[in-house]
Amino acid sequence: SRWPVVVVVFVVEEFGAICEAMYLIMVSDGKVSNVERDVLRGALRIISDDQVRSSHIESMVDQAARRIAESGFEARLDSVVERLRGDRVKSELTLLLAAAVAAADDQIVPQEQAVIDALAEGLGITEVEANASLDEMNHKESGKFPIARR
Repeated sequence: SRWPVVVVVFVVEEFGAICEAMYLIMVSDGKVSNVERDVLRGALRIISDDQVRSSHIESMVDQAARRIAESGFEARLDSVVERLRGDRVKSELTLLLAAAVAAADDQIVPQEQAVIDALAEGLGITEVEANASLDEMNHKESGKFPIARR
């Protein structure tokens, strides 16, 4: 069934930057794994209370890929930061989800770490704040967030 245009617009406005941030992490190392895709899809479904459907997610991922091809990786990263910067909760959530995507294949490579660090810096989130958010959400047993020390 087709969703009304107003629902699709809401989904993109509400979750587009978060999806694009996770996608940037996924492609940063030149390899996109199925487990990374699964984490992205699952995260969007959970935070949207299942409002975001597979077709919406695929559309947002395709759009993110096109935007990277058109504007370049750095420009898209800057755009994500700009769209999220005014919303502290969404910024912290995005950083946590980006880190989850990076860690999905059991290793965070330097390219992924660089994107996490750039997101954190652009969004004004320190390592201490990120770790506090992570502890609060009980996202990982270790309670450590993969942000380089500043």
